[in-house]
Amino acid sequence: MSDSMEVYREQAERYDQLVSKQPGLWSVIREIIPTQGLDVIDMGAGSGRLTTILAPYANSILATDTSPQMLKINQRKLQAAQLSNYRLQVADHRKIPAVDHGADLVIAGWSISYLGSSNVPNNEQNIEQVMQEMHRVLRKDGTIIIFETMGTGYEAPTPPIYLKRYYSLLENTYGFSYKWVRLDYDFKDLQEADALTRFFFGDALADRVVAENLVHLPECAGIWWLKK
Repeated sequence: MSDSMEVYREQAERYDQLVSKQPGLWSVIREIIPTQGLDVIDMGAGSGRLTTILAPYANSILATDTSPQMLKINQRKLQAAQLSNYRLQVADHRKIPAVDHGADLVIAGWSISYLGSSNVPNNEQNIEQVMQEMHRVLRKDGTIIIFETMGTGYEAPTPPIYLKRYYSLLENTYGFSYKWVRLDYDFKDLQEADALTRFFFGDALADRVVAENLVHLPECAGIWWLKK
C-alpha cells in the first residue's frame, strides 16, 4: 500500500489517471439532490472528480484539499471547461474556509477517512470536528454527501477494519442514510491495470490483478447522506 498523502503531493497526475478509470458519479448525486443552482463545497476535492461534474450546474463551488498539486489539476480542468464560478483553496476539513450557513450542498469524496480511521490519533474527535464544520457552513435545508471506500477488489461491500467504527458513527451517531454502489475500474489492458494498481494499492492487489487478469477490477463505494 502506498503512502496516500505522499501520492497526493508527489504523484497527483498518476492518481488522477487511476480514478479516471472509474465511472462518473453524476447520476448517484442526482438521486440524492438536484444540483442546479446550488452553492457547493467540495471537501477533499483533489483533482476534480466531483468538482468538475458539479461546477457546470452549481451557482458557486468551493473546492478544498490539503494538496496544492491536486488542486492544480482540478483548476486546469475547470479552466478547460471555461468555468468561472469556482474557488480553490488548500484547507483542512476541520476548518472549512467558508462563511456560516452559505452552502446548499457539502460533499466529501474519499477524504474524511484519513482523519476518521481508527489508526489515526483522536479519530473520533476529528470526525466530530468535521461534522461540526459541515453543519456550520450548511444552510438549514442543506444536504451533506460523503463517499468512502467499501473495498477494492471485492464484488460486495468489504470495508477495511480500520474504517468500520467511522462508518458506524456516521449512521448511528450522526444520523446519515447509507447505500453502496459499484465503481469498478476499467483499464485498457493488463499492463495499465498492473501499473496503476501497484502504484496506489500496492503489490498484493497488483499481483492478484496480474494473476487473475483483472482488467476490470471491482470496487465498492459507500454513500452516506444527510438532509439537514
